[in-house]
Amino acid sequence: MKRRGLLLIVISLALAIGAAWVARNWVQARLNAGTPSDPVQTVVVAAMEIPFGTKVEGRHVRTITLPSSASLGDHYDKADQVVGLIALQKTIPGEILLKERFADRNAGSTLAAIVKPDMRAVTVRVDDVIGVAGFLMPGNHVDVVAAHMENSHAETRTVLHDLNVLAVDQTASQDKDQPVVVRAVTLEVTPKQAEVLVKAREEGRIQLTLRNPMDKAEGDDLVADTDQPKSAPKRVHVVQPRPASSGVTIIRGTNVHSSESST
Repeated sequence: MKRRGLLLIVISLALAIGAAWVARNWVQARLNAGTPSDPVQTVVVAAMEIPFGTKVEGRHVRTITLPSSASLGDHYDKADQVVGLIALQKTIPGEILLKERFADRNAGSTLAAIVKPDMRAVTVRVDDVIGVAGFLMPGNHVDVVAAHMENSHAETRTVLHDLNVLAVDQTASQDKDQPVVVRAVTLEVTPKQAEVLVKAREEGRIQLTLRNPMDKAEGDDLVADTDQPKSAPKRVHVVQPRPASSGVTIIRGTNVHSSESST
């Protein structure tokens, strides 16, 4: 009886171990079948804050892996692709580094790197009035009003619209938001706009007017045609009416005779 009871215990333990092994394998198979491994991609992110105009170093970046199905934009997938580039905007830690926010290391100065293709940077001298009391900051948009004297009268008109402010003095960072009185403002213009701006500055004085960034009513590339000659004023000839004369008209048949009487 004792041997039989011991045998039953051994058989029960063996069956329990076998059942546990089978159950474990079944659960593992179900988990593997339910969560297939998705393809991943390598993405370069900021390891620390990268200030505007900073030349990126290896310590500034790190790589992470994300699912390939994630839409990330035009990003870098290797750290050495971004090392040495110039940051065109402030980047916060953990932010994915996009190619449009960095300039080539051979672009020259930071200001030259942020000028868009086919555009030019022109600097104009300003004071606390022209500089909108110091409230002009990089990234603002302005209009240019030209003023000059003509026939002892002041003539003014807006010659350029919606120009991007690249820098104030030697500062091109957009992080500051406090008013500062500056001596020069650098504007981003097309070659044609640069000619109009320089001509208006040589002919008289210019004034910058600050725009609301949402105001696009006048277009982004509207240039007043200052090369068109002004039409000459037309002369108006006034015909003076003849003074009325007093007289007597005598009609005899087909003959008409008039006689004037002096007053």
